[in-house]
Amino acid sequence: MCDYSLHHVASRPAKIGDKLVTTKFVNTPTGGFAAVDNPNVAVCLRPGTELAFEHDVECEPMLGILPSRKIGQRLARFRQVNVEQPCVHHDALEFPDGKIVLVTRLREGQQAAVLQMPAAILGEILGERVAAPAAAGGDEERVLETALERLLSR
Repeated sequence: MCDYSLHHVASRPAKIGDKLVTTKFVNTPTGGFAAVDNPNVAVCLRPGTELAFEHDVECEPMLGILPSRKIGQRLARFRQVNVEQPCVHHDALEFPDGKIVLVTRLREGQQAAVLQMPAAILGEILGERVAAPAAAGGDEERVLETALERLLSR
């Protein structure tokens, strides 16, 4: 998902292995993730997506004059908060210690990799790959094995 204020920014869904960077998008008050090699396109994460940051995550200072705040964690799971309120930021990261930080509060320029997608998304991907060959009358076990190999090779 991409936060409400990024609806007018070009975007694409995240994929396992994506190399992302935190950024502030032009003409929006929102920060988010972009691919390292394409900083003008927002990369939208699904709730449950797991990220590994290159260094300990840092947040922007509250008043702009204080130093950035270090979270002290490198692993995070994407989630959405305050979804019942339509005009507030929803995209957040939850860290192993239970701390939740809005994505828009992250310091720019931090790099992360997409480690894992939520199980439901993997099921959708796997379902698409299995359904097409199976419809052609292939052996279901062989088709499933091939789909898993392709998925793991990504």
